[in-house]
Amino acid sequence: ESSMACEVCEGAEEMPEPLQQCTAWLRAYFCEPASTGSLPVPAFHHPLLQRDSFTRQVLWTLLKDVKFGEAVSYKQLAVLAGNSRAARAVGGAMRNNPIPIIIPCHRVIRSSGDSGNYGGGQLLKEWLLSHEKLQKEKLA
Repeated sequence: ESSMACEVCEGAEEMPEPLQQCTAWLRAYFCEPASTGSLPVPAFHHPLLQRDSFTRQVLWTLLKDVKFGEAVSYKQLAVLAGNSRAARAVGGAMRNNPIPIIIPCHRVIRSSGDSGNYGGGQLLKEWLLSHEKLQKEKLA
């Protein structure tokens, strides 16, 4: 558990609205996790999230259905996204996630309970899972 105060370094005086939303969301995630549910999800304009695909379906399902402090297996997420036989494709969707943390691919773990891979490294994934677990316990 970190004893450091949460601090977000501000950039230019006038940030575009989507960047302001991302900054507010990330500040809430790290400093006041209970408030993330009440914040609007920042607008995402990444091409991967615009076209109709299984990857997009998986990422939106993850964002919508797997809440703060929860974890889901690749297979469970495949079922939630509508294709119970696509656990490997879910792994591909996690690798292609253009907005980690906001679209919480760190919450997807192996069926065995092992944390599995993460683009930011296994230590970061475990830290994020631990952060969420500790914050959720504080709220309970």
